[in-house]
Amino acid sequence: MFLKMLQIENLNGIIRKIPFHKGLNLIVDETIGSDPEATGNNVGKTTVLRLIDFCMGGKPQQIYTDPENNKKEYTVVKEFLQKTEVLVTLILTEDLDDQFAKQVVIERNFATRKGIVRKIDGKSLTEAEFLISLTNLIFREHGEKKPSLAQLLAHNIRYKDISLSNTLKNVNQWTKDEEYEALYLFMLGCDFSQGDERQKILTAIRVENIFKSRLETSRTRSAYEASLGVLMGQIDALNARRSTFQVNPDFQDDLTELDRVTYLISVETAEIGRATLRKNLIDEAVQDLSTSRVEIDIEQLTNLYREVTTRLGGVQKSFDELVDFHNRMIDEKTRYIAKEIPQLEIDIAMRRRKLTDLLQLEKQYSDKIAKNGTLAQLELLIGELSEKERQRGEYETVILQIRGVEIEITRQTALLTKIDTDLFSDDTRAAVQVQVDKFNKVFSRVSNELYNESYFLSFDVTKKNGQNIYKFNTFNLNLSSGKKQGEISCFDIAYTLFADEENIPCVHFLLNDKKELMHDNQLTQIARLVERENDHVQFVASILRDKLPAELNNEEFFIVKLSQQDMLFRIKDGAN
Repeated sequence: MFLKMLQIENLNGIIRKIPFHKGLNLIVDETIGSDPEATGNNVGKTTVLRLIDFCMGGKPQQIYTDPENNKKEYTVVKEFLQKTEVLVTLILTEDLDDQFAKQVVIERNFATRKGIVRKIDGKSLTEAEFLISLTNLIFREHGEKKPSLAQLLAHNIRYKDISLSNTLKNVNQWTKDEEYEALYLFMLGCDFSQGDERQKILTAIRVENIFKSRLETSRTRSAYEASLGVLMGQIDALNARRSTFQVNPDFQDDLTELDRVTYLISVETAEIGRATLRKNLIDEAVQDLSTSRVEIDIEQLTNLYREVTTRLGGVQKSFDELVDFHNRMIDEKTRYIAKEIPQLEIDIAMRRRKLTDLLQLEKQYSDKIAKNGTLAQLELLIGELSEKERQRGEYETVILQIRGVEIEITRQTALLTKIDTDLFSDDTRAAVQVQVDKFNKVFSRVSNELYNESYFLSFDVTKKNGQNIYKFNTFNLNLSSGKKQGEISCFDIAYTLFADEENIPCVHFLLNDKKELMHDNQLTQIARLVERENDHVQFVASILRDKLPAELNNEEFFIVKLSQQDMLFRIKDGAN
């Protein structure tokens, strides 16, 4: 598949329509280098590559987030893409010279939920369906197998730092060695039918090992088993104590009776207090009356009597009789008030005897309850035993889980060994070497043409986590980023030529960013090579125009020209 056209449109119409052609396709930044305010950054030349990647299954966030900090979003760009309903259309074709050749039309937008447009040849698809359909169209019914579409396209779409600085390990920092193994075996056309199954087994083993390490975070299985042995001894001791623990069989009845006696004690105590208080009040009243009788003022009373007699006359009672009457009245009050005291004294005495009996009864019940173990003590013992049993269950569960994980690792390892017997057999190694040799003929031819050096691909079978693995390398020494980019371009071009020779499915376009890092001669040589091999290789590169060698500063190579005055999305405030 080759790139035919990239179109960007929104509610206002077409923003950009970028046609591609055979051979060299340049995305140039025409920002004038002498203008200190015009840096040439963020005009959108790399975004063109990102949009193609987006159409080939990439994430929409890669268009409007900072590649060095994915939490930082370019709000102006994001709002423009979503609010103006930007739609990106990418057309692929099997032959750029044949207008009737098979095409694939991909449409995507940046909306969310129901507003999402994700189509291939006019058919709306879910994200999973989209990736599977696109993979099948390009890589002959490869579908959901490993390597994934993103991994297969990683060497074709190079604008991220990892792909610009690594020839082979170019997917992302999380891609594992076994994934690269499957990727390059597939790319070399080594027909290993169980490769996808091997990937699944290796993933399963890795997951089980991670689970096992987490289970054994605090201690190993043997340590758990040792701890369980100690714990079982403690449980046996607690069970022995419980079996000999004697609880008063009438404990509840005795406790009820003790509660009743305690209540009665409180009642009697209160009644004694009440009776004693009343007796004391009566005693005080009697005392007050007695004082009143003794303290009468005889002289004052005599003077009063004389005055009354003089004024009224005929008073029949003598003064002595009047005094006697007063004292008799006081005595009568005293007797009336004091008559309750004897009964109160009897009640107090009786209640005190009853209180004494109740206190003695309380002591008897208290002693009886305390004689053997109480339910509270038994509950403490049972609680301690329950906690030990809980720990036992926890330890046994962890031990069973670890054993289960170990059994699963053993089972998966056995399956892997069976597969690896074939994969790493002498015959398979020899078959891989044949394909590597075929590729190296092309790789060395391309590198010699571009650099007058021979680059080669090699492989070794190494051990990782106890498992065999094919590890691929390019063996040449690169000391500068420009030279490294040259090696990368040699590899990508050589692989596309090799794949066509071997009838291995691939895409024929190579996207490259920051080609100004390369020396003029290298870039010119690449251009000549891809122009000559334009039936196989379509080379798309973004570059500053003032860094272009004179031979390439030619409109026939340009597919889009951008600048600070004419950025990719043509957003009014200039943000891209």
